[in-house]
Amino acid sequence: MRLVKSIYLLILLFSTFTSSSQVKRQVSKDTAITFKVYGVCVQCKERIEKVVKGKGVRYAVWNEVSKQLSLIYDPTLTTLDKIENRIVNAGHDLENKKAKNSVYNDLPTCCHYRDISFVNSTDKQLNLKINNSDIADISKDSNVHTGAGELQDSSKYIKGVVLETGSRGDFVPLQGATIYWLGTNSGTTTDSSGFFSVKVQTGSKRLVVSYTGFTQDTLLVINQEELKIILATDKKLTEVIVSSHQRSRYLLTLNPIRTEIITEKELFKAACCNLSESFETNPSVDVSYNDAVTGSKQIQLLGLSGNYTQLTIENLPGPRGLGTPLGLNSIAGPWVESIQLTKGIGSVLNGFESIAGQINVELKKPENSESLYANLYINDFGKTDLNLDLAKKISRKWSTGLLLHDDLLANKNLDFNRDGFRDLPTGNQFNLVNRWKYDDGKGVLIQLGIKALHDTRTGGETAYNASNDKNTTHHYGLGINTDRDEAFAKVGYVFPGKKYKSIGLQLSAFDHSQHDYFGLTTYDARQKNVYSNLIYQSIINNTNHKFKAGISFQYDKYQEDFNMNKYNRTEVVPGAFFEYTYSHTDKFNVVAGFRTDRNSLFGFFMTPRLHIRYEPVKGTTIRLSAGRGQRTANIFAENSSVFVSSRQLNIVSPQPGKAYGLDPEVAWNKGISIDQKFKAFSKDGLLSLDYFRNDFSNQVVVDLEDPRQVKFYNLQGLSYSNSFQVELNLETLKDLNIRLAYRYFDVKTTYSGKLLQRPLTAANRAFSNLAYAVNRWKFDYTISYNGTKRIPGTSINPPPYQLEDHSPAFVLMNAQVSKTIGRKLPMDLYIGAENLANYFQKKAIIAADQPFGPYFDASLVYAPVFGRMFYVGWRLKIK
Repeated sequence: MRLVKSIYLLILLFSTFTSSSQVKRQVSKDTAITFKVYGVCVQCKERIEKVVKGKGVRYAVWNEVSKQLSLIYDPTLTTLDKIENRIVNAGHDLENKKAKNSVYNDLPTCCHYRDISFVNSTDKQLNLKINNSDIADISKDSNVHTGAGELQDSSKYIKGVVLETGSRGDFVPLQGATIYWLGTNSGTTTDSSGFFSVKVQTGSKRLVVSYTGFTQDTLLVINQEELKIILATDKKLTEVIVSSHQRSRYLLTLNPIRTEIITEKELFKAACCNLSESFETNPSVDVSYNDAVTGSKQIQLLGLSGNYTQLTIENLPGPRGLGTPLGLNSIAGPWVESIQLTKGIGSVLNGFESIAGQINVELKKPENSESLYANLYINDFGKTDLNLDLAKKISRKWSTGLLLHDDLLANKNLDFNRDGFRDLPTGNQFNLVNRWKYDDGKGVLIQLGIKALHDTRTGGETAYNASNDKNTTHHYGLGINTDRDEAFAKVGYVFPGKKYKSIGLQLSAFDHSQHDYFGLTTYDARQKNVYSNLIYQSIINNTNHKFKAGISFQYDKYQEDFNMNKYNRTEVVPGAFFEYTYSHTDKFNVVAGFRTDRNSLFGFFMTPRLHIRYEPVKGTTIRLSAGRGQRTANIFAENSSVFVSSRQLNIVSPQPGKAYGLDPEVAWNKGISIDQKFKAFSKDGLLSLDYFRNDFSNQVVVDLEDPRQVKFYNLQGLSYSNSFQVELNLETLKDLNIRLAYRYFDVKTTYSGKLLQRPLTAANRAFSNLAYAVNRWKFDYTISYNGTKRIPGTSINPPPYQLEDHSPAFVLMNAQVSKTIGRKLPMDLYIGAENLANYFQKKAIIAADQPFGPYFDASLVYAPVFGRMFYVGWRLKIK
């Protein structure tokens, strides 16, 4: 009840803070007037209305199409001449006054209205007419093609034609219609054939279309390259026909760094309560439980655990260090706008820690999000998720958003395999994000925000009662209590008239604390982090040669207490980087980066990275990458699964002055990928193959080969991973998409002198996803085959407490059906099931009957720990 009241209070505060005050005005002395002011775009509108609204002006609205400014002002406080002078001094001509050329020339390029011939509403209709077949001819002659272009790729162009319906039902091209990207300086006008071509702008998806005599409208354009826009005879934009639809998952075509974009549409294919469930329909990423009792999950990329994948939130540090075990569970799925997945090494701009890849999560932005987005989820285990996203535009420059999440599980008797232990811990998580954005439209951009998380979990035996059994051997129990507070800021400036030149500063800080116990084992820890990154970007002679350079700073203070043994350290890492990009043609691109850093514990080190993209023929893209990564292992937080066992912890040959007495982990990653576009069934298809290899020059080895202990030591010998994947994406019928994939891992590490396969990692995995949409219904089905996995040795245990050397292979199936209802207020209803085949690990805990004995171990998990689960949900979006 207290939580509900807290959420209500937050919403009330948000509404109160962002609502506009109502001010009563006396208008008895006011004068109303309308006159022409020359301008051409949305920035002109903002500028004109801003300069006009001075002392004595009650109301000012400028119409971009008619060029008419409507004013209401008090003649006792100001004069019309003063108002006109303010407009002219801002660079905009009037019919009776003209702005100075120097002031006009300083306006952004899109605001140069003197270069455009305006069409008045009194002009006669164009005589040139075309029929339906001519539309295809225009597209053909203009090299318009249907494809899966991405709006993030700024070298692409959106092309199309603007028409109106003639009196005979045929089409008449509109010359001089204005087309521009909302909130940008980029736009164009249609030619005599009604044709236009406008360059895609990164981050902008809304295209504004206006023409004299017709109502201006804003169109959401995602992944389209060919548009046919028809203006109805009733002078209102009513129909937009697009030649391709948004893809839920795609690659950035011209980026040398192979980056896969996972959109919100893809996330809707599953319940996606948190980030750990965002990859259920992705064949590249594996998500599994760390153990049989804590409920924490980890990802695997390229056959390596999630510790080697850099996780960032909008290119700022995400859950890392102590936040690793529950990090994926702490980011709510409905908060996510998109996910950027990179295999192999990433850019030097984001640091040096990426080894297997990078996952960057983009949260919903207040300036382009729904004003309200609500999501309710409940499953038959009794788990409930509540999400509420709010966004508000405060003024032309300021916008704010509030993201809320709460989940609750109170079912203490969830025990599929009847071993007496809860398959998931009970408890509650509440977290929020409040963010603010400032954009003055002149190049200054500021983002500010805070985050807070409170998470409490209780697990163990179903009979465990914390008030009676904690710190005793009556019943085995565990408690995980986490609090995390964060703040972040981004400040950027784009130089006027030089869009290629900018400078940005990224700042973040967090305080993470947790107080845990696992039976009689205790673990208390705290991490304080400060991060900053200053980036300057410009060109060398021309835009074919770009560069980014900057300096970074990272501070981490760790205080860990494991069974009364303290492990404290402070790491301070200043660094500098430089990245060069060559992009002379669409066929060949290069990104070469280098950074040098100094770790206060390990000294100086260098990080070179190289990415090459080559397109020998249209539709065939080859990428190569190579580079170095380095990270400090957090052996407790990253291996908390061993806490739920009777293993003794052993750090072999620790060296004073280093993190846990161990060296940093260093690896070299090399990779190649080939992406081939093709046509099948008159639809677009994509065949992708990739191969990556990691070689560790040093690794902190986690050795579980002795069931009585877990050993941590520096690598002595070889450690490598080979990853090969082939994936096919195809739309066979209208709105039926098929995704097929096969992946092979060869991952080996030297354990106590023996080169062995990495435990609990399947060498083979096959994957298929079917997605079909019709009449506001969506159907999604995913099936995956998981091959056998090596299990660390248990042969010295008594026979009842032994496991096989290898796990059996198994198949998992998930399905979901969703329906959009309502027209004025559309909402989604969805129902689904996970693990339809009801496969789960029968013996997930060794010696569950003796949890305080020497053989107890809940860390050797190779399959789901619970069976079939059903869920229902509801989504509501209000724009």
